[in-house]
Amino acid sequence: MATSRIKTSSILQGFPKDRSLLAGNDSFEPLSSRALVAGGQNNGSVFRDTIDYFDIDTTGNSTDFGDLTQARNYVSGASSNTRGVFGGGNTGSGVNTIDYVTLATTGNATDFGDRTVSEAIRASCSNMTRGMFSEALSTDYITIATTGNAIDFGDRTVNASQGAGCSSTTRGVFAGGIVSGSYNNTIDYFTIATTGNATDFGDLLAGNYIMSGLSSNTRGVFANGNPGGYSNVIQYVTIASTGNALDFGDTINAQLNSCGTAGTTRGIIAAGEFGSNGSNIIEYITIASTGNSTDFGDLTQARRTAAAVSGSHGGL
Repeated sequence: MATSRIKTSSILQGFPKDRSLLAGNDSFEPLSSRALVAGGQNNGSVFRDTIDYFDIDTTGNSTDFGDLTQARNYVSGASSNTRGVFGGGNTGSGVNTIDYVTLATTGNATDFGDRTVSEAIRASCSNMTRGMFSEALSTDYITIATTGNAIDFGDRTVNASQGAGCSSTTRGVFAGGIVSGSYNNTIDYFTIATTGNATDFGDLLAGNYIMSGLSSNTRGVFANGNPGGYSNVIQYVTIASTGNALDFGDTINAQLNSCGTAGTTRGIIAAGEFGSNGSNIIEYITIASTGNSTDFGDLTQARRTAAAVSGSHGGL
């Protein structure tokens, strides 16, 4: 009787490549390659409530997902593999709004709770359990799977506004910002599972603020910003260690106020502002290597000061 060989790869093909499965977690949900970009501001003074989505592992234009509970700019994002959360923002003055969506579906956001302060915010990060929002000396956190108000976490090492954040599964890394009117180059980090103040990590290539942040589980990447003008610089750190940032490459345009998120291998940089105009450009990098970004597609609207989240970033 003839026998046939079955390729192991064909058996495993339908199973998600997920760290929680390998860890023996029987209740895991697979990582999602869906990314969302939410909120922001158009080329004028109109605040956006639009949420777009796209698949990080492909290329192409984004599709409408739904709307935030409140149109606002300078909003920041955190996510697990199932839920995207958007915190803070500006509607002419700072707001403490937190709202959320379920990544796998489409539809409008739902109220989550309130931040501890009302303010425009750029810096955030998350792992599977906690989301962190940081602006100046106010860093607070939420438990993503539940709803409710944010809780004080601790303080950055510097009183920096409009920095950027990224994370591994254990560390939240925040970089840059404005300190007493000057561009700051400080990078510091928190241990996400605990509460307490940040510890010094190292320095950016130069003082910078209104950057975007993204990460794999090993590398944190900061792109664009304003170190004294529009910037196309991409720089990176190794999250598990400490030390100064290194040059990664360049984005397509020199810009500020872009937003970032990541999949398991790709980093996404979207929206932004160059020449005083909002951008609809989505671009991507391969996080494990270095080099310039590549065009991915377009958002449904040109905008700046938006937030981005995904279901497969480095914190998950």
